[in-house]
Amino acid sequence: MNAKTLLPPLLLCAACMTQRPPPQPALPTITPPAVSAPITILPAPIDEVGPLLAYHQSLRKMTQGELLKELSGLSLQQKTPKNLLQSGMVLALTRSPADLARAQAQFDAVATSSEADATPFKSLAQMLSSYCAEQRRLYDHVDKLNTQLKDGQRKNEQLNDMLEALKAIERGLPVRPSSGSSAGVK
Repeated sequence: MNAKTLLPPLLLCAACMTQRPPPQPALPTITPPAVSAPITILPAPIDEVGPLLAYHQSLRKMTQGELLKELSGLSLQQKTPKNLLQSGMVLALTRSPADLARAQAQFDAVATSSEADATPFKSLAQMLSSYCAEQRRLYDHVDKLNTQLKDGQRKNEQLNDMLEALKAIERGLPVRPSSGSSAGVK
């Protein structure tokens, strides 16, 4: 047998001997979990502080006249912890030291209240009260600095007046002859 006669059967055998892909492993079967009880979705807790923060932001955009109008509307409503916080927020923005003290008193009333309605607002009321206390301290400091400034300006004016009086006295003095020229000395 020659190589030409053996080649076609060998090629045919080689074609039959190509490797087949290995069999894929069987996938495990997944059983769904057993449902023991129905799932209940709880509603989100009611956020009572968020709307108050948004209310405060809207107050900051108001003019003094609008703030006073808002305050008069709040004073007609029932005194609840939320209402006290709202009116305190308005009072804190009127830029009056007396109103700031009233606002702090309202915040303190909510912060120390034993009512159940006040519970969600207590931490906000404490924060706002401390803000008012700090603001009042700054107002007092500004008043003290303004008093010192006025005293300094008054003393400065007194010193300027004294300086001008001394200049006037100096201008009124007779002129002395200079000691460097001797008229009759030879």
